[in-house]
Amino acid sequence: MNQPQHRKVRSFVRRPGRTTAAQKRALETLWPRYGVQAGGRVLDLDGLFGRVAPVVLEIGFGNGEALLTAAANKPQCNYLGVEVHEPGIGHLLLLLERARLDNVRIVAADAVEFLDHCLEPASLDVVNLFFPDPWPKKRHHKRRIVQPKFVADVARALKPGGVLHVATDWQHYAEHIIQTVSANPEFTRRPATARAEDVRLERPPTKFERRGHRLGHEIQDLRFLRR
Repeated sequence: MNQPQHRKVRSFVRRPGRTTAAQKRALETLWPRYGVQAGGRVLDLDGLFGRVAPVVLEIGFGNGEALLTAAANKPQCNYLGVEVHEPGIGHLLLLLERARLDNVRIVAADAVEFLDHCLEPASLDVVNLFFPDPWPKKRHHKRRIVQPKFVADVARALKPGGVLHVATDWQHYAEHIIQTVSANPEFTRRPATARAEDVRLERPPTKFERRGHRLGHEIQDLRFLRR
């Protein structure tokens, strides 16, 4: 008897955003330089960047402008960005070409699957998740990326002393994040003053943050230390 097939619940929707001619060119010509074909294999991060340095994983980098700014400001760190939307990936590739940065690599993949299959334990120094889709309707809460399994995968991938940094402008989602991450004994929440004490936690503004300000939402930066 065939087992029933269960459709995987995803935290994102593939939006049909328009890819410009320049972005298409970047995807064709710049991807070999900056792109990473994960394909479910475990990555050698030191080999990927050609050096040993702290690694920051940014999940869902959007148009990539905040990621580019962070990488330019902290050349001593390696940045690995994960995104599913081609226009955003193409835009970041163009920015990297202009800025001539070499401390950024891009993965086109579902971040949940990437965390689950492609990273060695204790291989990351920071995981950034800035303004993920809040899925505000209760029936959609199961689509939120911050779930117990996701938190466990982040804990496995982070080095002891590493940081999970989540930013959101939705109060109910912030409460969900605090409750879900705090339920994992591998994490302890860091106070807001930690940003001034740890340069890894500095965050450039994003377009989603600017939108949140326009809507009158409070921006919350939630930081959790891997014990």
